[in-house]
Amino acid sequence: MTAPALSLAEARALLLSPLGPVARAGKDSSRPRVSFEFFPPKSDEAEANLWKAVTRLAPLQPDFVSVTYGAGGSTRERTHRTVQRILGETELTPAAHLTCVEASREEVDDVIDGYRAAGVRHIVALRGDPPGGHAGGIGGAYAPRADGYANATELTAAVARRGGFEISVGCYPEGHPESPSLAHDIDVLKAKVDAGATRAISQFFFDIDAFLRFRDRVRAAGINVPLVPGVMPVTNFAGLQRMSAGCGASVPDWLAAHFDGLDGDPETRKLIAASVAAETCARLQEEGFADFHFYTLNRADLVYAICRVLGVREQRADA
Repeated sequence: MTAPALSLAEARALLLSPLGPVARAGKDSSRPRVSFEFFPPKSDEAEANLWKAVTRLAPLQPDFVSVTYGAGGSTRERTHRTVQRILGETELTPAAHLTCVEASREEVDDVIDGYRAAGVRHIVALRGDPPGGHAGGIGGAYAPRADGYANATELTAAVARRGGFEISVGCYPEGHPESPSLAHDIDVLKAKVDAGATRAISQFFFDIDAFLRFRDRVRAAGINVPLVPGVMPVTNFAGLQRMSAGCGASVPDWLAAHFDGLDGDPETRKLIAASVAAETCARLQEEGFADFHFYTLNRADLVYAICRVLGVREQRADA
């Protein structure tokens, strides 16, 4: 897809318009369903920032909020504490990420049972990055433990056997970096759905046409669970390039051109990031999508603005 270049004035008008891209499209402007992803904080300051983001986004009443699980299960305890705090202090529905890297089946089963005891009823089942990975990327070579679940399909089946959980899994519109082909990726997704997955959430992407081709191939393969686009508004283009290289998401030339020369202009970068993400959601709504999963990076400002543009606003008590 070649997106038209947006001038700064056009981007500002798009975001500040009372109509926004949904109304411009001339399609059904009913309120889309949204969900937000957070990662567990590593410090007191990071925890304060996370809860500012949670507090800011909670009034939008997302379907759920997910909390990530670090490479090799490195954030297990922090993930659990964050999920428990969301349960105890908010009205939000948490979805806890769970991976099988560097853990035995018994250890993973204990985590599942712990989430059940805490009241969690939604798990995002992922194989996970090997130790040394990074957010959105791939670490060293993956090798399953002999006493562990070998992959996300086995992990999904383990969660499903316990019953009572909604199970989301990941998918890669442009192919997982370790996959031999996109066809293999779709076979893996079908296996996860057959094992009990109830939703597939995509890796972030910027090539909308590639995502739509992936959607068509997924449906042709008989996979009928909800396919939820993953949307990540990005202001740090160098950081985006690093993440994209690790997770298999392409960065189109038009996006690079939008950020060219703006290293010292964070405000304009924010505006462009929000307008690109809002336009992506608007086009996907035209294609029939009504669910969007936002990778917040523990920041609320851009995601909040995009949701407002899409018609997702605070629900009044008397509404």
